[in-house]
Amino acid sequence: MIKAYGLTKRYGDRTVVQDLDFTVHPVTVTGFLGPNGAGKSTTMRMLLGLDTPTRGRSTIGGHSYATHGAPLTQVGALLEARSVHPGRSARNHLLALAHTHGIPRSRVEEVIALAGLTGAADRRVKGFSLGMGQRLGIAAALLGDPATVILDEPVNGLDPEGVLWIRTLLRSLAAEGRTVLVSSHLMTEMALTADHLIIIGRGRLLADTTIDELVRQAGGASVKVITPQPDDLRAHLTHPGVEITTVAAADSPLHELRVRGAEAAHIGAVAAAHGITLHELTPQTVSLEKAFMDLTQDAADHRSQPPATRNPIHLTGAAARPPHRTPRPLPPSPPPHARHPRTASPRPGSCAPNGTSSSPCAPLGSRRQQQPRSSWESD
Repeated sequence: MIKAYGLTKRYGDRTVVQDLDFTVHPVTVTGFLGPNGAGKSTTMRMLLGLDTPTRGRSTIGGHSYATHGAPLTQVGALLEARSVHPGRSARNHLLALAHTHGIPRSRVEEVIALAGLTGAADRRVKGFSLGMGQRLGIAAALLGDPATVILDEPVNGLDPEGVLWIRTLLRSLAAEGRTVLVSSHLMTEMALTADHLIIIGRGRLLADTTIDELVRQAGGASVKVITPQPDDLRAHLTHPGVEITTVAAADSPLHELRVRGAEAAHIGAVAAAHGITLHELTPQTVSLEKAFMDLTQDAADHRSQPPATRNPIHLTGAAARPPHRTPRPLPPSPPPHARHPRTASPRPGSCAPNGTSSSPCAPLGSRRQQQPRSSWESD
């Protein structure tokens, strides 16, 4: 279990984290979310004793991280995957960590296989891709078989297979009774992985809740109903806490309603009991991303602007048509024997074909006539 008691961190006159109180329970995957610059990494560093809080304290397993005699066996953490000596192999890096805690070599081989690094275990880390570096960092975090796991952006750089592996791994670790705290900017992945959320903005706690509750508070828990008998359904569903809104009532006999405060199963049972026809009964929810954006819209230091809308240019008359260009005729193709003439380059001081050369040289026939005749040719 992880507990934070009034964690506060200041750098000069700038407050990065302010009065954070939260508890991360075991048997659940807790997502640690917030916009860029919200203070997530600083909070994790304070939990692990890497930064000293200006005020407040934190405990992991009932003790501060610095007081653990063998921290790798209590807390496994990944904050920066590239914090590895580049000249070491993955296996030697894990062996060095294992040696500091008396962890056997067999456990090193286990986490290498678990992280999918068996084929690259003897390669130097400097040649690893970002995804392979993440796998090595996760293997190091799990080396001591810790009861608490803290991971900062573990899916960064992983391919789809790696993302699925991390999702399955985190949920299996929680199912074993461990405490799992993981930060991420991928809301879709958090929606599939996390059970509980801790959301901060500008160093302050914004939410400590479940995903379902956060989505419900964002106005996403409703049921879409299409029926030709809206008045009858409304009369039988009206109770304290139930809100029914007409979304569309076209000329057709079908009407679309949005019902809040009642489950789809209850609406269907009421309609069946009173003979009300339903053409559609669909639960509606907003995405975790939408709920997160609504919650943090006033707590983000960096908010991008949508691209400006430009008016299209409308051309009229001749300007609207591209100018007509007459294609230029292609030159006639040379005969096959003349397409690639082979011209021999004369050597210095020698004659070129047909007697052409930069040096004075007579044609071959004339040279033969100027040569003196031998005695055996005289007769």
